[in-house]
This record gives sequence, C-alpha cells and structure tokens, in this order.
Amino acid sequence: MVRLARSEVFDPDEIAIAHTCSRTVRRCFLMGDDPFTGKNFDHRKMWIEQHLMHFAQNFSVDLLGYSLLSNHMHLILRTRPDVVATWSDNEVARRWMMICPHRRDDDGLPLPPTEPEIRSIAGCPVKCAEIRKRLSSVSWWMRLLCQRVALRANREDEESGHFFQGRFHATRIVDEASLLACAAYVDLNPIRAAMAETLEQSDHTSVQRRIQSITANRSNCIPAAKRRDSFLTPVTIDERSGEIGPCVSKSGKRCSDKGFLPMSLKDYLEMLDWTARQIAPGKSGRTPADTPPVLKRLGLDGTTWCELVSDFGRLFCTVAGRPECVDPLRSLRTHRRYHLRRRARELLARTD
Repeated sequence: MVRLARSEVFDPDEIAIAHTCSRTVRRCFLMGDDPFTGKNFDHRKMWIEQHLMHFAQNFSVDLLGYSLLSNHMHLILRTRPDVVATWSDNEVARRWMMICPHRRDDDGLPLPPTEPEIRSIAGCPVKCAEIRKRLSSVSWWMRLLCQRVALRANREDEESGHFFQGRFHATRIVDEASLLACAAYVDLNPIRAAMAETLEQSDHTSVQRRIQSITANRSNCIPAAKRRDSFLTPVTIDERSGEIGPCVSKSGKRCSDKGFLPMSLKDYLEMLDWTARQIAPGKSGRTPADTPPVLKRLGLDGTTWCELVSDFGRLFCTVAGRPECVDPLRSLRTHRRYHLRRRARELLARTD
C-alpha cells in the first residue's frame, strides 16, 4: 500500500500527536553495541539526547517520550501550533536561530543571535510565517535531528551516504487508549528487546529519566529546570481542574507544561512495571493479580493490552486508534479513508 504524504495526515494548524521511528541503514548497529565489528557506538545515543534537549527547549513541539536502541529510535511528539502562536516574531526568529545558528562557540554550541540576525527573519512577514510553521512541525524536528546525527556519525566513521533509512515512519495517535499503548510500547522497548531487565536499567529512555528525577528529588529538592526529565512533557494532565490553554513552560526547558495522560506518574510507572512482567515472563518479582485501574476504565483486558503494547509498531501504520475514532477521519487533501489493520480492529473491537 502506498504511504500517504505527511501533509495528508498532519494539519500544521492542529495539535497532533505522532509516534515516529527512524532506523539506521540496513538496520546495522550504528547506535549501540555492534556484535559483528566489536565496536560500541553508545555515545551516539548521548548525541541524540543532547539534540532532544535542545530541540525541546526551542521547538513548539512537546516531547512525550523516547527510546534509543542500537539500530533505531522511537519518539512521541505533540505539535503545539497554539504555543508558537503566543510567540512574537522576534521570539520566533530567536528560537530558529538557536536551532539553526549562524555562529557557534568553540564547543560547537549555538551563540545567541544578534539583532541584525533576528531582524533578517522577524522583519520579513513571509519568512517569519514559514519559520513559525516549521517550529511546530514534526517533519522539521525529525529532518534536522536525523541530518545532524548522520553528518556527525559519517564524519566520525569517515564515511558518506545515508545513515538512516529513507524517510522516518510516523503514526498519528488519535485517542487515549492508543496513546497509552504507544507510550508503554516506547518506554518498554529495551525490556522487550532484552537489553534491560527493569525500567531503571532501560538506558536512554524517557522512563529512565523520569525515574532518575524521582530518585534524585527524594534526597534533594531539585528545581524543576534542573531535573533530569525537565525537557520532557509531564505525564499527568488534569482536564477538569488543570490549567487550560497553551500552558507555556515556566522553566523554559520545554515547549509547555501540559501533560498527556489522565493518570499520575506513579500510576504510569506501576502500569509499565505490570506490563513488563506480562510481556517478559522471566522478569523477577510478583505479578499483581488484577490489571491496572486505567486499563479497566479503558475497557482493555490484560491479554489485549499486552498485545497492543508488544505489537504496536506492526498493528498501526498511518493512524492509531479505536475503529470508531479512525473510521470517520479522512486524509486532508484527497479525503481518503485511513487504513486500520484487521488485527487492530479485532483487538479494539473487544472493548465495544
């Protein structure tokens, strides 16, 4: 089946959540431990995390979760055109110049733009409008991230050509159940791949960052801006009593302070641990008898949930969600229906 153009799925003027995946060429182990050459490229995951922090601070895109493995990476991104709409033209120009700087310091870090550099964008309404759209675009985030990692890795290996396969894969998330399954799928990737036994040992993942922040905060009261997960979107969203609107970040380390799941971080971590014990039977510890309350509220039994989490990448292609949420949707330009695979329909039909 022909893949739809990104513009058919994502409207630049609407808030949208996307699960993205980029794989290295021929799925070679170019970002981790390569068993064939004996080389280790784990330091490249640190490059990516540095870029994620920098992008989260300057793009109008929320980083909900990520996991970096040896030959691919998963991100969950939420576009925020409502946040970029609150920025002045000068702020739009400044942020873009921090992402694509004209000048860098001796360590390669971007230098703050000068007034003439800011005016070169802010003073041109057409250019400024285009940059404003780019700042809330998943495509531009992924384009610049993959490009910079590829250039640096090729320079290190004294190679040329592609580092990542073709274009990145993106799936639009359209309901709460699929978002929760996607978040668990991404955070549990190292455990599913037998690269880690516990959430705490899942290196280069968003869940490890969140756990490290909790652990550090127990012994020392750490300011929000200095937490290990300060660049990540908070897990919890309270739609009844929480703040409405853009919720622009107070720390400046991320786009906004708006969460994405109707549950506490503690409940989310417990749900991940419960799920890990189901999909990785050899994992030590006692498995609770009952499924987590959030799954009961969503009408998902344990078997269905574990298959959704284990096979999320295969179950959903262009759009992920319950059939009743996906079927009414149409592509933005050609108005075609989105395809939902049969197994996904069968699994989610059980909750009707």
